[in-house]
Amino acid sequence: MMGLFSVIAAVSTGLPSPAHGQSGIVESPPRAATVQSADNRGGIAALGRIEPEYGIIRLGAPAAIGAATGSLITELMVEEGDRVQAGDELAITDVAEMMNAALSEAETRLELVRSQARAAVSEADEHCTLAEVREREATRREALLEQNLSSREEAELARGNARASRAGCTSARDRARAVEAEIPVAEAAIVRARTEVARTRIVAPFDGKILEVLARPGELVTARGALELGRVDRMVAVAEVYEADIHRVRVGQRARVSSPALGSPLTGSVERIRPKVQKQDVTDTDPAARKDARIVEVEVLLDDAEAAAHLTHLQVTVVIDS
Repeated sequence: MMGLFSVIAAVSTGLPSPAHGQSGIVESPPRAATVQSADNRGGIAALGRIEPEYGIIRLGAPAAIGAATGSLITELMVEEGDRVQAGDELAITDVAEMMNAALSEAETRLELVRSQARAAVSEADEHCTLAEVREREATRREALLEQNLSSREEAELARGNARASRAGCTSARDRARAVEAEIPVAEAAIVRARTEVARTRIVAPFDGKILEVLARPGELVTARGALELGRVDRMVAVAEVYEADIHRVRVGQRARVSSPALGSPLTGSVERIRPKVQKQDVTDTDPAARKDARIVEVEVLLDDAEAAAHLTHLQVTVVIDS
């Protein structure tokens, strides 16, 4: 009877009965409590992704001038995972042969114009030298005419020849200048042709790693590009920090990056806070997680880039010390 009274008293007061203990009334804390716990330790937790510094660069090949579509890849010098250096030739397109022929034509045209210019200058020099000789002859005839040692007809003929030669000299000089003016035009044509040749080749703009080949020999280079290249010597974790927490983030703060794929957490420092608020891109698998949150992307430069160089786009958890 006394035992029954003890159980009733326990229930009426809201206390657990000695027979059941406390396990029957304790509930698991919600996931949000775990985030709050990390925040209480002074950290700002966020989901993120790993990528090369400045993201993934897609290299394309512009179509030839006047072409309605893109170019075809004819030669591919690299494969996914290859390390390349700035200036390395990665691929060649189908218009390379045509553009090389155009360059050769432009170079030949320049040599022709230069030869024509030299010939025009020589011809002008010849006309002007003859004009000087005939001018002296006319002057001598006029002097002899004053001494009655030459006829007027001879003096007038000599003067006429001198004037004609002087006009020929002027005309030849003008022609020579016109031909010489074509030299810069021909040189500009070579510059343009060399530019067009460069457009037929895909060259690495910086040191990096080929992450993906988007177009192989025989395939058309579309708007997606031909190759993906990343600066894997400098890897970052892009943390998507909630807009309400971004005021607590500063450049230089230390951070920890973790993921089951990493084995052990990586460390780094906040390198850049991107100046744009946008919708969250990386979402949790928790059905109760916020799917339409507004975030600011924060770049954390990793201390050990090599450990993450092969894990581009890996989803990670980032905790920024505050």
